Amino acid sequence: MFQGLRTVIYRVDDLEKAKAWYIAILEKKPYFDQPFYVGFNVGGFELGLQPAEDGVICGTNTIAYWGVPDAKKAYAALLLKGATEHEKIQDVGDGILVATVLDPCGNIFGVIENPHFKIAEPK
Repeated sequence: MFQGLRTVIYRVDDLEKAKAWYIAILEKKPYFDQPFYVGFNVGGFELGLQPAEDGVICGTNTIAYWGVPDAKKAYAALLLKGATEHEKIQDVGDGILVATVLDPCGNIFGVIENPHFKIAEPK
């Protein structure tokens, strides 16, 4: 029934600021760009930005870990591009490294280097 991670949506209080930051860290423009939603294709998965609505608190209510080939390099690049340190790189066992930063809107953005996980080829 479940096919795996498809979309992660971050609520943001400043859509233009968030869009600019994600363009910088992803090094690509969004494939969908509207005032109500901005979507990026990240290796076949979607990172979405949605303006916060009344009653929605931006920030640390969602954690998604995005696969990277080198967690240390990705973490350093995120910090250089304006992210704020949240949780330093941790070895959680079996060669799996994870870390989180805060994006400019306070959302937790995670990276994971997992040598055991491979995306299945489409059939």
